[in-house]
Amino acid sequence: MADQRLNKLAKLLVEYSVEVKEGDIVYVCADEVATPWVIEVVKEATKKGAHVEYTLESDEIKEIQLKYGSEKQLKSGNMIYESILSKADVWLTAWGNRNTRMLSRIDSNKLKIHQQGASVWRKIYSDRTGDGSLRWCGTQYPTYADAQEASMSMSEYEDFVYGAGLLDSEDPVSEWKKISKEQDRWVKYLDSKSSLHIVSEGTDIMIGINGRKWINCDGKQNFPDGEIFTSPLENNINGYITFSFPGIFAGRQIEGIKLEVKDGKVINAWANKGEELLKSLLETDEGSSFFGEVAIGTNYGIKDFTSNMLFDEKIGGTVHMAIGDSMPEAGGKNKSSLHWDMLCDMRNGGKIYADGELFYENGKFIDSILEKYNIK
Repeated sequence: MADQRLNKLAKLLVEYSVEVKEGDIVYVCADEVATPWVIEVVKEATKKGAHVEYTLESDEIKEIQLKYGSEKQLKSGNMIYESILSKADVWLTAWGNRNTRMLSRIDSNKLKIHQQGASVWRKIYSDRTGDGSLRWCGTQYPTYADAQEASMSMSEYEDFVYGAGLLDSEDPVSEWKKISKEQDRWVKYLDSKSSLHIVSEGTDIMIGINGRKWINCDGKQNFPDGEIFTSPLENNINGYITFSFPGIFAGRQIEGIKLEVKDGKVINAWANKGEELLKSLLETDEGSSFFGEVAIGTNYGIKDFTSNMLFDEKIGGTVHMAIGDSMPEAGGKNKSSLHWDMLCDMRNGGKIYADGELFYENGKFIDSILEKYNIK
């Protein structure tokens, strides 16, 4: 019998996250292992009167393309994405793997070239989500491989995935609306600020945010959700930052990442493990050594690192920064075929200042700051 939470997830994505309407062109895609999710989402979108297109993808086939493809072939892009993302009103996708390490033996340079080949569809996606003409949401479909990566049994991982999205509650949409309202208070506070100063173990970094818009992540683009983010000023980041947890790229873990930044650009990069891949990613293209995002995780129902950035970047008590492509809806101007997040734990002494004012300490917002400004 199908897990009823999967149907609740599909309904929430279609009705709340992207608000599918009659006549919308909806594109649904996932790895073939997530076929049950695709079935439920296509059913709910079709019931809304949408025109639905879908694709089932395969990491096994992607591995073959990467292993045997020439530089010219790997740079040729993805015609399906380029075509349908130019026309679709909605894009819904789910992540899930049969083998999370499928691409871990692929040469770093080939991965970089493949990322460069994604530049055309990434620009379409970035531009259209930025101007609001494409509504997008991505989620996780629980698989045995992802459960193993998180050091959980399958049933534990299903409970974790659906629990993080509050799908066990009687009315998940109502719960996410409450979260949205609370996060919006901090968005209002930060929208009026010019700079952030993040301090934690191995981290002391100043980030310019003047004129940039903070985005309330309340289940509309990622699900489960729980963060607020902006795209920082591209040339106004200085200092150094150490990331507490491994960065994950194509099934590879890069551990002990530390970056030195000057005028927005990463000028030095170190890692205890995977340094070659880290430096290769920073050299993907002109924009990949600059930052596209700074964010604060707010989902305190997610406590542990699971090697899945969809969940890990939302951990309440963390911040993350992403090198590469920025978000136009936040005012970002950095362009790259890469957008790659790295996570810093703030729960043990971490502090964040906005224009010199301490508003976040030991992984939690200081609510009295909002009272001070009468932000409701």
